[in-house]
Amino acid sequence: MTTAPAAAQRAAPAVVTGIGVAAPTGLSTETYWAATLAGIPGIRPVSRFAAERYSCRLAGEVPEFDPAAHLPGRLLPQTDPMTRLALIAAQSALLDAGAALTSLDEFSMGVVTAASGGGIEFGQRELQNLWFSGKEHVSAYQSFAWFYAVNTGQISIRHGMRGPSGVIVTEQAGGLDAVGQARRRIRQGASLMVTGGVDGALCPGGWAAQLATGNLTRRSDPALAYQPFGIDADGYVPAEGCAILVLEPADAAERRGAAQVYGEIAGYAATHDPRPGSGRPPGLRRAIELALADGGAEPSEVDVVFADGAGVPAMDKAEAQALESVFGAYGVPVTVPKSLTGRMFAGGAALDLAAALLAIRDDVIPPTVGTTAWRFNLDLVTTVRRTPLRTALVLARGIGGFNAAVLVRGPARSAHTSPVPSQNRNERESHEQD
Repeated sequence: MTTAPAAAQRAAPAVVTGIGVAAPTGLSTETYWAATLAGIPGIRPVSRFAAERYSCRLAGEVPEFDPAAHLPGRLLPQTDPMTRLALIAAQSALLDAGAALTSLDEFSMGVVTAASGGGIEFGQRELQNLWFSGKEHVSAYQSFAWFYAVNTGQISIRHGMRGPSGVIVTEQAGGLDAVGQARRRIRQGASLMVTGGVDGALCPGGWAAQLATGNLTRRSDPALAYQPFGIDADGYVPAEGCAILVLEPADAAERRGAAQVYGEIAGYAATHDPRPGSGRPPGLRRAIELALADGGAEPSEVDVVFADGAGVPAMDKAEAQALESVFGAYGVPVTVPKSLTGRMFAGGAALDLAAALLAIRDDVIPPTVGTTAWRFNLDLVTTVRRTPLRTALVLARGIGGFNAAVLVRGPARSAHTSPVPSQNRNERESHEQD
């Protein structure tokens, strides 16, 4: 499977005018971003359930999250924790965008989100009620609260968006695939799209599903547990959270005098890996090349790559090879800021996309924390790097062979803007090669 929008559709650029974040390192966009640049981790021992008997006992949990302080009481009985995070982030993104929703046609506004498993924590609780207490004790909201499409539905209902909507289920790649689908809707005439990814399964049921992949770290030290591309990498740390973006047509954002335009979703592509044992190469390189072509960019124009960085040795090797084949050895700075939060599945890729837009805004590459030595020919950024940024590439892969790539391009800078002095790309950080 290969997906790349037709070049003829480029006449209607889709730009990001609002960002909302709920992450283990902060329950707002700027709190998350400050923690990311400061290298403050959000990975810690699991507190939501007794994890002592499991091989993985760490998680990225959104801290001090009181849903009652952010949402109407009527929503609390009918929502899973991950839906509550999605609603809060969507509200923040819309406030950030400053769009007057009442002035827009409700049928021209839509929502596209991604999730991997839906409201697993809610579903597990209600199944336990059924098993131990009987059907009379099962919530009527179980009929939809567990469903992976519930975030799209709840956001659209709350904000009166009755236009083109949908949900994507491609595991971690879903956070980018949802944005790609939202961009398509903007190009087809939608006036505003709310999009992104959200996941959260910090409960025994969700834990069992993740342990079955064999990709979770067994380390107990939060500082050493998740090491993207690292020599000692042995898996990732699961996490909960999301990033929600507001997309608008560039001309509409300009006409209404949007407070800010973070950047354009300039290129997008999705591919699928061949079946195991086929002898055919993975699809990530093809996704990168298609996204660059869709955005009309050459590899040399990419200033930074926000990598998938699974922390699983085989997956890291495949991604490093794809990057080297496109950009050359040490050809582009690479970073994995979710090393601070853990892998948020559909929410993780959307959060990387938000981080890429913020990085372009502030001319700074956030660090990959936890990885001190790596085997691959990568310019892995492990400390904050100040450098002018214009174009970023965000990558994601989902379990099951999904690959996605999004190219974002920052808004044109005014002539009087003074960029931060660049760090020469030939000044490579110390690392260990094979």
